[in-house]
Amino acid sequence: VQLVESGGGLVQTGDSLRLSCTASGITFSINTMGWYRQAPGKQRELVAVITSGGGTTNYADSVKGRFTISRDKVKNTIYLQMNSLKPEDTAVYYCYVRRVIILSQYDYWGQGTQVTVSS
Repeated sequence: VQLVESGGGLVQTGDSLRLSCTASGITFSINTMGWYRQAPGKQRELVAVITSGGGTTNYADSVKGRFTISRDKVKNTIYLQMNSLKPEDTAVYYCYVRRVIILSQYDYWGQGTQVTVSS
């Protein structure tokens, strides 16, 4: 599975950005897609995930009400709409895919896209 991310950039506090991630290659059995982020000196943390089947979503408390994850199953693409951005949202954002085949799971990561929010 190859993941191509786009949409990062430099914005000001209160602005919006939309990240995109498209999966290609072996895309069957994708169970979950989502976004994680890693700020300098911090551990990578979950931002938002969405299941492939039912579209169930899960968000970090810090982004609830501001970020929305969505998916286009036909295009194997997910989006992260980020509104009301804050300086603490500054991080490298990584696209994430988990495939589940019987009892085995396989995780894939994108190369990351930088999001910088200036105060």
